[in-house]
Amino acid sequence: MCPVALTDTVSISYTVTLESGEVVEKVPATKPIHLSIGSGRVLKAVEASLLGMNPGETRTVRILPEDAYGPHHTNLVHDIKLSVFSGRIAPKPGMILSLTVEKDGREEQVPATVLSVNSENVTVDYNHPLAGKVLTYAVTLHAIGT
Repeated sequence: MCPVALTDTVSISYTVTLESGEVVEKVPATKPIHLSIGSGRVLKAVEASLLGMNPGETRTVRILPEDAYGPHHTNLVHDIKLSVFSGRIAPKPGMILSLTVEKDGREEQVPATVLSVNSENVTVDYNHPLAGKVLTYAVTLHAIGT
């Protein structure tokens, strides 16, 4: 069989880890995902790493933030008065909230991660949780054309 080419559909499993070794996502070999190369279902850098692979092969790919979820922008970390949440929710660090922000004159719901809470403020981060992180994908190709 020919190795993976640009128009192929493939079956893969993978494990994504941070530089610390923490696993942030895992698609087990017992339940591989099927994707068309170029579909955008996984990061472009991961798709590119599949090109030329043969079934049964595993590749480890280190992906820098600019090829994953971008850099971490400190201007996307905000303090919100705790009173804004009173009676509706008790924010706790680690929670992901859907908050309303104004963008281009329209209100939109966007996710924000609660970083800290004190007696007056809730510090939230509008960055993607993996922004600024180097990701390592261990990708196994199971089949081509499935």
